[in-house]
Formats: sequence, C-alpha cells, structure tokens
Amino acid sequence: MNDSSMSNTAANCVRPAAAAMAAAAVVILSLCSTFVFLKYWGGGRKKRRHPIGATIYHQILHFRELHHFHTDLSAKHRTFNLVSPWRNYIYTVDPVLVEHVLRTNFSNYGKGPYNYENLKDLLGDGIFAVDGEKWRHQRKLASHEFSTKVLRDFSSGVFKENAAKLALVISKAARSQQTMDIQDLFMKSTLDSIFQVGFGVKLDSLSGSNKEGNCFAKAFDVASDMILWRYIDIFWKVKKYLGIGSEAELKKNIKVIDDFIYKVIRSKTESLSDQLNDTMKRDDILSRFLIESTKDPVNMNNQYLRDIILNFVIAGRDTSAVTLSWFLYMLCKHPSIEERILNEVKNATGVEVDTENVKDFIASLTEEALEKMQYLHAALTETLRLFPAVPEDPKICFSDDRLPDGCEIKKGDVVCYLPYSMGRMKFLWGEDAEVFRPERWLNENGTFQPDNPFKFTAFQAGPRICLGKEFAYRQMKIVAAVLVHFFTFKLSGEKQEVKYQTTLTLRIDQGLHLVAYQRKPRAHKADE
Repeated sequence: MNDSSMSNTAANCVRPAAAAMAAAAVVILSLCSTFVFLKYWGGGRKKRRHPIGATIYHQILHFRELHHFHTDLSAKHRTFNLVSPWRNYIYTVDPVLVEHVLRTNFSNYGKGPYNYENLKDLLGDGIFAVDGEKWRHQRKLASHEFSTKVLRDFSSGVFKENAAKLALVISKAARSQQTMDIQDLFMKSTLDSIFQVGFGVKLDSLSGSNKEGNCFAKAFDVASDMILWRYIDIFWKVKKYLGIGSEAELKKNIKVIDDFIYKVIRSKTESLSDQLNDTMKRDDILSRFLIESTKDPVNMNNQYLRDIILNFVIAGRDTSAVTLSWFLYMLCKHPSIEERILNEVKNATGVEVDTENVKDFIASLTEEALEKMQYLHAALTETLRLFPAVPEDPKICFSDDRLPDGCEIKKGDVVCYLPYSMGRMKFLWGEDAEVFRPERWLNENGTFQPDNPFKFTAFQAGPRICLGKEFAYRQMKIVAAVLVHFFTFKLSGEKQEVKYQTTLTLRIDQGLHLVAYQRKPRAHKADE
C-alpha cells in the first residue's frame, strides 16, 4: 500500500458509513428530541441554559469543515449547546469560562470515562487520556525531566541534527525543482526527533531507511483518525464487537503500533541492564522512566511505559509538524513577513546566506541566538493562534456546576473549548482577527509579549498547561530558522486550495505541496 492510499484509509472507511450514520442519526434524534428537551430545557424549575446551536446530526453533516461550522456558531453565541440523545455538549470561546474549566474549578473537569473509553485503545493510560493519580504521577515525572538542563541540551542537539537532515532533503528537491509535500517531511522529521529525544532511538523515517519506523508512523496516523471518528460514530462499539469497518482497521493498526513500541522498550531495557546503575546513560526520557520503573515495577510495567511513549509521540510529533506546515503556508502568502524573518535570523546568528555552510549555520543557532529571534517567535505564535495544533479540547464535568455566566451544567456534560474558533473571534482579537499579523505579539520595543493563556489556548492553561511548550518553540524556531535561511518556498500551484483535515490535530488535508528554491548569497554593498 503506497503513502497516498494509506493517508486516505480513514477517509475511505468513513465515507461509505457516513450516509447510513446520518440517516440513522435523523431517526434517533427524531425519537429522542422530546426527551432531550424535557431533560435539559423543559419542565420543573427554570434554569438558565446556553442557546441550542446544533445537533449531533449537524456534526456529522459538517464533519469535513467542522471547525468552520463551530466558528460560525461561536460568532453568534460565544457559548452554545449541542443536542445529543445521550449527553449535553457545551461549546465555548469565552476565556472566562475556559479559565473556570482549566483553572478555577480544575478538579471538577477532566477527560472522564467518556474520553477515556474513546481514547484508551490507542493512548491507554497515558497522560492525555487519564485523570487523577495516574495523571498526577506522569505529570510529576515529566515535569521533573523537562526541567533538567541535560534533557534541554540533548534535545537541542537532536533538533539541530534533524533540521540539518531535513535541509539536505529539501536541497535535493530544490535542485530539480521537484514538488514536495512539506507536511509529510515535517511529520517524518519531528517523529525522528521525538523518538530520539524521548526514547534514544534513531528512526530515520525522513530518509526512509527504517521500514519498521515507516510502518509505525503510517499505522499511528490511521489509528489517530479512527479514534477521532469514534466521537462522531454512534455505532463504533457495535463495530468493535463485530470486528468490522473502522474498528477492524483500528485494531489492525494498533497491533502494528504495539509490536513496534514493545520492541523499543525491550531493546532499551536490555541496553540499560548491561550498564551499571551508577553509569546509566540518562539522556532520553524512556531511559529515565525505565530507571524509575525499577523502583515501582508493579505500576511502571511495559504496558504503562507503552502508553507513556505513545502520548509523547502525539504531543511531540503532530503538534510541531502541523504548526510548521501552516507557518510555511503563511510565509508563502506573506512574502514581506518571510523577508523580515530572514533578516532577523541573519542578524541573530551573524551568518550570511551561503548554500554550502549548513554545518556552520546550525552551530550558530545557540540559545542566545534563538532568544534574539523575537519576530520569528511571534510569527510561530500567530500561526498557532489561527491554526492551533489541537483545534478543540473537550472536558467532562464530574459534578453539577454553575459556570461564571450563570448557566448550569450537569454531571457528565461535556464542556469543549475551541482554540481554532477562539483565534477568529473579533471580540477577542479585534476586527483583524482573521489576519495573519505577527506584530500583534510584540510590544513597543519589539519584544514578544505573551497574552492571556485562557484567550490563547494553543498550549492549554492552568495545571494541564503543556509541559513541552518551551521544547516545542525551540524545535520550531530551529527548523524555521534553517529553512528560511537556506530556502524560499512557493505553492506548487497558484490555485492550490489548502484545507484542514478534521482529525485530532489540525493537519492540512492532502498535505502542503511546495516547490523550494535555494537562496543565493546576497551581494555585499561594496560589490554592488
């Protein structure tokens, strides 16, 4: 099966079932509409409720442009209900409500049994699928590791190494003016980085030399798509029981994933057992967790380590890759912004454009140089504002609650905040909310100025704020600086239509097809 057919596997599974599910949904909603109305909005003491924006049927009907659909509803209501026969869904772009859920009443909101049941076949007991003690345990371990200078230095070296490899691949395509799917290259490059940083394993998926690594990456993409479809497919449990359709595809791909991951764990365990405890190499995160597992072998077993690994993969690969893809798309649309970033990179590193100095330029990307790239930092943040890697984030309410706007919600309700829609709200960002303008993140001195994290929610906020935020920025700045320094990019076709794919992360549908051109050294003024 080739790459294009693999990338469309999920869509092929979804389309035949969509019509049947839509018809079934109409029947179910017709039968349940009276029940839903009485349960949430009718009878008894009048309670303040958010306006009804849509039904589960509309979610299916608008699935391919789901985030646009939610953005339109958010512009009308800010917070709205979605009618479902089984539970109440509240969608919001209100930072006050987001803060209530993510910080003020944090303990009352989480993944809950509903999300855990949907996610567990892929993510297991990993940090993105659990609450309570398991979440706190992983959060504590990860927080400690991410704060160490050893890991920070090791990861920076890995990011630079893989950015150089990526530049060589693009340079080869540029010489022949070959069109490339840059999103696919980013996916492979960031996967190589997260595996090397996280697990001390060189996948070399960018070069394609590791067949097992390539099979793992493809299986992970398909499995992620199938997991998201569970949130729409009301029959997924029946399919799982019968072993048919999308659930059969999911099971097959999870086996590929598990076989690969358990092999990595066994290999790393054997490697560490050959070393003396006081001289164990502790650069990568898995090695550190394996050492922790010797202190708690019952809870820190191979299955738990497998779950931790996969959660790191989805956090460290997709998010950076899709952000870099949208970033380059924005540069193609805004050449003046690209030029400003190019000048900033040159000034920060002190290195002129030279097609032969990849190694020297990589060496110039010190922590100090990266810190000087304030406009690049702002441009990446502006990309995340408009194209957040995780476009929607649902939380389950654990007990009855009253939101700051006075509306009441019940135990088991889903409260979902919408980073994609929030980035397009004029009441939050002004009349130019949909304009790509990095300057909005800079103060009068040209220094990056962060905004309210409950308004800019790309990294979540509160106790669940992304631990890898600084790592993500460092990786993206290194890759972006290298690519802007050596290349300029053009869309493969002037009429190329770029759309998102409705998946767990905001991937560009069908990829981002660009042509790269090698930058030529600039003439010095004395030579002009």
